[in-house]
Amino acid sequence: MLAHLIRQSRRLLTAATLASVAAGVCSVLLLTRINAALVASDPAERTALAWGFAVIALLAMVSRMLSSVLFERLGQYAHAELRRFVSARVMATDFRRLEEIGGPRVLSALSEHCARVADFFVGFPAILVNAIVVVGCLVYMAWLSWSIFFVAAVVIGLGSLGYHLAHLWAIRHLDAASREQDRLFGHFRALVDGAKELRLHASKRERFARDVLGASIEEVRRERTRGSSIFLASSAWGNFLIYAFIGLVLFVLVGEVPERERIMTGFALVFVFMVSPLENLLLVLPRANLAKVSAQRIDEITRELQPGGAEAPTRSPAAFASLSLEGVSHRYYHEAADEVFTLGPVDLDFSPGQISFLVGGNGSGKTTLAKLLVGLYRPEEGAIRIDGEAVEEAGLDGYRQLFSAIFSDFHLFDRLLDVPSADLDARGNVLLAKLHLQHKVQVRDGAFTTRALSQGQRKRLALVVAYLEDRPFLVFDEWAADQDPLFKEVFYCELLPELKAMGKAVLVISHDDRYFHLADRVIRMENGQVVAIEKPDRHPLAEPRSLESSLPS
Repeated sequence: MLAHLIRQSRRLLTAATLASVAAGVCSVLLLTRINAALVASDPAERTALAWGFAVIALLAMVSRMLSSVLFERLGQYAHAELRRFVSARVMATDFRRLEEIGGPRVLSALSEHCARVADFFVGFPAILVNAIVVVGCLVYMAWLSWSIFFVAAVVIGLGSLGYHLAHLWAIRHLDAASREQDRLFGHFRALVDGAKELRLHASKRERFARDVLGASIEEVRRERTRGSSIFLASSAWGNFLIYAFIGLVLFVLVGEVPERERIMTGFALVFVFMVSPLENLLLVLPRANLAKVSAQRIDEITRELQPGGAEAPTRSPAAFASLSLEGVSHRYYHEAADEVFTLGPVDLDFSPGQISFLVGGNGSGKTTLAKLLVGLYRPEEGAIRIDGEAVEEAGLDGYRQLFSAIFSDFHLFDRLLDVPSADLDARGNVLLAKLHLQHKVQVRDGAFTTRALSQGQRKRLALVVAYLEDRPFLVFDEWAADQDPLFKEVFYCELLPELKAMGKAVLVISHDDRYFHLADRVIRMENGQVVAIEKPDRHPLAEPRSLESSLPS
């Protein structure tokens, strides 16, 4: 993931890196100017050093400013690019695979993990500048004395070894915290989605707060604290080595040598100048390790988010003459029965202008069959044929564009996601008025003014969206379950006959047996099998009236 970001922002990263290198070099040059000024005795030499110092200080300011601004832009770009990349993978992933991965892991990748990788880019100037200052000081130290530089290299080697061992130890804790963080996002969702249940059951609320949410928060805190503490301890070990080295140089290694005062002054200045960048470098490296862990988690998730076939063109879907499922079957783990549930093999045909009711007990496989029909699940055996042609992997997304579906766990977007137009707004608002929602919500510029509605009202709003999409096949999964008798009557007795008259194929998952006579056929399911296809007795019906003109006003 980091390599992908670097490739995508090569020019900006190069410019920001060069600016950081310039800032670090200027800092080291300032050190040499200061040291030279301390021992200079000639006024002309001191004047020249002063002008050189002023120019280098100005360059250091400009380069550091440029570096910080460029890396800030790079960090924001990285954050946005990561979110675009993960979002694109989510939208392209097979729906069944996305269900298996789970929303909390995806949300964690899009929020915290992306933010940490972006923070690494924002903090990279500090790492680069401090590293250059430390390296420059070591080079200057080597110019002053090779023997002391050798001792410094040994000390740095010991510090690096200790830091590497600490890194291996700490990274396990940070990775455990990252994985628990994914689960914590699921608990955060439950905190909001389960708000009613938690308020109705005090003991359940207490156990959730203590044993589920609280335990997960504590686990993240504990693992992060351990990992960060190990890093900080390794930083303290590095600081100890630095000061031990300073004491060794000042009191042991530099004996009675010619120009001892100049050498001691140079070393003291180098040490004072180098300690702060080295400490900052040791403190900022854990951020880089956190970013590395987050990048690995994003990589892990995006590898699991495999594309689900070629994307369909955005043009309106064409009508079809026939649609058939031939020996279609699908398997999945059934939690209630603690076994692998097998749906099918199923053989069904659908045609325009046909209303089919799909009925059966809970867990019989109705919704799974509907998801197979609309292309959200792939058949493991058998084939789906449209006008006699088998739907292949490359055409699966195009096939899905034939359908508008309202599942029981539907999501309602805040806008229609069609090209905004006055006609779209007007048609939407007419339908809202007929569904008695005009005082709750309006369509403005292709967007809903609110989604803060009851579940039944939200389903009516979803019905408006499906109606405006004008797809040739509509699927309703227990749509009327949350409606009052008035709107059940509207749905079954007015909307469905109108869709039939418009030539739409309709599949309705329902338990409302008093309306079965309105269907052209009733498909019964038990334990994943279609056990019967019945043609109900038809009751005399009035001519279907348009939804836009016939609903109660």
